[in-house]
Amino acid sequence: MRPDDSIPFAPSHAALVAELCRHIERSAQPPTLADLATKVGLSRHHLHRVFKAVTGVTPNDYARAHRARRVRETLAAADSVTQAVYDAGYATSSRFYEESARVLGMTPSAYRAGGAAIEIRFAIGQSSLGAILVAQTTRGVCAILLGDDPEVLLRDLQDRFPQAHLIGGDTGFEQTVACVVGFIEAPRIGLSLPLDLRGTAFQQRVWQALRGIPVGQTMSYSDVAQRIGAPSSVRAVARACAANPVALAVPCHRVLRIDGGISGYRWGVERKRTLLAREADAITTA
Repeated sequence: MRPDDSIPFAPSHAALVAELCRHIERSAQPPTLADLATKVGLSRHHLHRVFKAVTGVTPNDYARAHRARRVRETLAAADSVTQAVYDAGYATSSRFYEESARVLGMTPSAYRAGGAAIEIRFAIGQSSLGAILVAQTTRGVCAILLGDDPEVLLRDLQDRFPQAHLIGGDTGFEQTVACVVGFIEAPRIGLSLPLDLRGTAFQQRVWQALRGIPVGQTMSYSDVAQRIGAPSSVRAVARACAANPVALAVPCHRVLRIDGGISGYRWGVERKRTLLAREADAITTA
């Protein structure tokens, strides 16, 4: 065992990790784990554990997420896609293009144009929870929105993809909407759809964990933080839940406060309460 491997995680490590985060952000190229460990005098193994405990992601994931964020921020203002990619810290544009589908969910040029040339099929339906909008790219469902006013849901979709080509779903796509509505009314049937999820590395980890919560069961925000290996990131988990763009398919409604209380839900606390009650009934009557 290395000498520092026996050091328990302490609140003081938060300042150390914050310093490393700023160092990663200032670096032209992502520092290696060995470089970061040397900088703060810890072993690579111990630094990896401490960094992940504080931020919820590894140093490498943090660096990748930071570069992706810088790309998103600079694409609209840069003179070219290539300039934005280099400004974000990629050594070559080819490296970025390899990752662009995961980072942006579309080509950089399309993202820079606000989603121009991206076709998104959508349909709006009604359920016992109110209006529901389902939208899908060629990669999968990118939005499931709930609300009272269909027009508000459509504006929400337009705001997400201001230049995308929105197409009313055909009969085949409306079957996807029917599947979502069917799940709302009878949650025991489950809901399995191909998804096109776009978010940070941390958000993706949280959303993946939520998809593992079975119908009729719940977890606390603290439980989710523990499951993804980031026990100190409870608030960040809550923010990731609030940013979830696909209601039901990523079941953020199954996450409760540590005391079991039903806290805020992006699509309304009463909808969350109703969904949980229906899922509990579906299990007890199975």
